Amino acid sequence: MGLISNAYAQTVSSGVESSLMSFLPLILMFAVLYFIMIRPQMKRQKEVKAMLSALSKGDEVMTSGGLLGKVTRVADQYVSVDLAEGVQVQVQKAAITAVLPKGTLKSI
Repeated sequence: MGLISNAYAQTVSSGVESSLMSFLPLILMFAVLYFIMIRPQMKRQKEVKAMLSALSKGDEVMTSGGLLGKVTRVADQYVSVDLAEGVQVQVQKAAITAVLPKGTLKSI
């Protein structure tokens, strides 16, 4: 009788351990996914939001279409960009992909 109860106790404990071990790869995959994909994307979104909120008149920018110009006016959703002498376009703030260092555009 003592042998049966010992064997029963061993199967119960190994069953709990095996169910925890079956979830371990899933938890590890989620952790890797978070640190490799989700966290860097959230960081990039935060940087873009900060860049767009700090946009001001006189900044030299590049749009998503590849246009380079100098900001002449900033509104809530739109930005006026001077591309060349007398050529001014209005683009959405979301279309601004980069703020260039001062002095990059010398012809404007």
